[in-house]
Amino acid sequence: MQFVPEDQSAALITFEIAFAAAREALIAATDDGTTVFPAVLAHGSSPLNRFSIKSGSSADLAGLKVGSYWPGNTEIGLPRHNSLILLIDQHVGRVEWVIEAGRVNAYRTAAADAVAADALARTDASVLAIFGTGHQALYECRAITRIRHISEVLVIARDSAKGESFAASVAAHGMAARIVDGRTACEQADIIVTATGARAPLFDAAWVQPGTHIASMGSDAVGKQELPPALFDRAALFCDQPAQSVAIGDLQHFAGDRSRIVAIGDVLSGRCPGRRADDDITVFDSSGIALQDLYIARHLIAALDR
Repeated sequence: MQFVPEDQSAALITFEIAFAAAREALIAATDDGTTVFPAVLAHGSSPLNRFSIKSGSSADLAGLKVGSYWPGNTEIGLPRHNSLILLIDQHVGRVEWVIEAGRVNAYRTAAADAVAADALARTDASVLAIFGTGHQALYECRAITRIRHISEVLVIARDSAKGESFAASVAAHGMAARIVDGRTACEQADIIVTATGARAPLFDAAWVQPGTHIASMGSDAVGKQELPPALFDRAALFCDQPAQSVAIGDLQHFAGDRSRIVAIGDVLSGRCPGRRADDDITVFDSSGIALQDLYIARHLIAALDR
């Protein structure tokens, strides 16, 4: 068994590696012989401390990711989010690689949204709205600006002080940022990303303009919700993996014809169309699948040898 500690994986990861791995994983998710197993959602001795186990297998990869969220870690100077990837040797069934992947996971999550936005957002999209100012939000902004020429980031924050601090972080990475309310953001944005732990819609469906692309990233458990269900009736619906999306993603709140939900891998491989017209509204439900972790682990292992 070989071990890659957090400091080493964090030094290896780049947005380019994450994007390539995410694209491969999302395509693989739609291949025959690939399996994404149901996510296990659990908690520690305190229900506030949560962890999940996501597993899967493709033609030549199998393994799992354990992701944890311990909110009290902030008070003791530790990250709230942690992640561990295990790759299983396909010949003998033993764990071959163990990779600590706390920072890698942030890149991995943002990369999936960037891959989907690259396939679905208008080519001239230039205004990004981000709901949320937490750990993941800045990674989302940075990943999206690598696939579209974003002229402005609109920040929507419940806490004004956190909003100001986040906007300053966005600006420090060379992106113009402005704090606005939710309605203004939806009316002006070409791309909307929600990166929160919300359990109720963050905005009104009527605020979203024709041509907008929306990614829901925070909805990854039963009861979580960021998008208004009325939006689904107006939009073309995409996700990383349909069975998981309707179980724990934002599309668990979609009561319509679920055959309308398209795996983004089918768009990337050319089996299904994505955006059909400039005035289409597209939604990507990104609940996160284990294949993203397995493929990014493969890329990190390859980077070790360079």
